[in-house]
Amino acid sequence: MSDRGQRDEGSQQSHNIVSLISQFADDNLTFVRNVSTGLAIAGVIVIARSIKLITKFQAATEIPARFIERNVSLRGKVQAITEKGLEVDHVPIYLPGLSPLLSKHKGVCMSPLVVRLAGVELTPEGRVWLERNLAPDQTVWFKLISREDDILHCLVSRSRQGSMRSYCMNEEVLKLGLARTAPVSGVLPDSRLYWRLHKRLHRAEVKAEKKGRGLWKEDSLWERACKTVRDNTFFRLVRRLFKRT
Repeated sequence: MSDRGQRDEGSQQSHNIVSLISQFADDNLTFVRNVSTGLAIAGVIVIARSIKLITKFQAATEIPARFIERNVSLRGKVQAITEKGLEVDHVPIYLPGLSPLLSKHKGVCMSPLVVRLAGVELTPEGRVWLERNLAPDQTVWFKLISREDDILHCLVSRSRQGSMRSYCMNEEVLKLGLARTAPVSGVLPDSRLYWRLHKRLHRAEVKAEKKGRGLWKEDSLWERACKTVRDNTFFRLVRRLFKRT
């Protein structure tokens, strides 16, 4: 048989195989669709599990290290404000039909994550401000910066009331003079992340200092004069003499 004849015969066989597959798909369209859908769902489940897409975190130790390294943002609802920080109930991405099946915490008592404002040292007034501006079940986003034991140091954001825009609460308390900048715990001081955060937060603190807000508020001239008089040694002596008489 010539080469041309062999090529024609091979082409005919290939065409026949394609025709058979097409005919099978047409005759069993529902089956093919179901198989395709099943494979797609299985793929989504595998991917979701591998990247912790729909996992509900109840402790800082449950969060993968790569989430911290990549500064992933998570969503949650504020439960309480304590001395340790914000207690936040993590709200994972919800996939209808799949999330209930893959939940590992069915019937288990849920515990919140402890989230602290990274690079910020709150004043007592700052904590009161947080309590007023973070109502129970308030939705927040917390960008992971570092982890120390059971505490997550994060940049916490929430939407402004009546607006779609959000703002960073770390910066806000500094702008209002309700906190001081502090070393970013769990981040190396010579890293780019550390200095990027420090620069950002320091800029907010400087705004409060320039405007004399909160802890940066200066006494008026009269208040400074009264304080000087009260602290003066001579006037202290005079007050003591008057008290004795």
